[in-house]
Amino acid sequence: MIRTIFFDYDGVLTTDKNGSLTTCRYLSEASGVAFSSISTALQPYAGALFTGKVRHAEIWPGVCETLGADLDIRLLFEAFESTPLNAPMVSLARKLQANHSIGIITDNPIDRMDHLRAYQNLDALFDPIVASAEIGSSKHGQEIFLSAMSRAGATPEQCIFIDNSEPNVVMARTLGMHAIFHDDGKNDIDALASELRRFGARWDN
Repeated sequence: MIRTIFFDYDGVLTTDKNGSLTTCRYLSEASGVAFSSISTALQPYAGALFTGKVRHAEIWPGVCETLGADLDIRLLFEAFESTPLNAPMVSLARKLQANHSIGIITDNPIDRMDHLRAYQNLDALFDPIVASAEIGSSKHGQEIFLSAMSRAGATPEQCIFIDNSEPNVVMARTLGMHAIFHDDGKNDIDALASELRRFGARWDN
């Protein structure tokens, strides 16, 4: 029996493939600095951000120095807020909530997810929400999945995990979770729904 369904955030619950794309695009459009320059300036800090070793406020002076531009850090939080939710996917999650607990497992900086939890009211639908920066480990390892299942009070066989990255899906499966690859380019919600039903997920149409 399926108890909990976990969604990846970027590329599944959002229409952008990853959060870096969202953030760099907004910062570039707001500042006039080239997308590639912003991406290059942020890249050296990605590992530390995603594992919770630093927050954006700590690395922002270094980013600005690399860019040669004094960007107001408030632009960064506006960039977080520009994250485009995948409305049909969120609608499906709401339907599933009637019969299952619904959670998020995501590789993300803690300050971005904290901001989005409040801005998008994610906690009203998703519990638990587990970010790599909080755990100190990404979905390349087991820890984040084990922590999420523990918080949900569910065994691997009681869980479904949805992600737009094949390696993350494989990792979940090695732990005994049911896992579904979602092609973010196609964003085929009907195909995903069929897979969910195959694993025993239930909802009213």
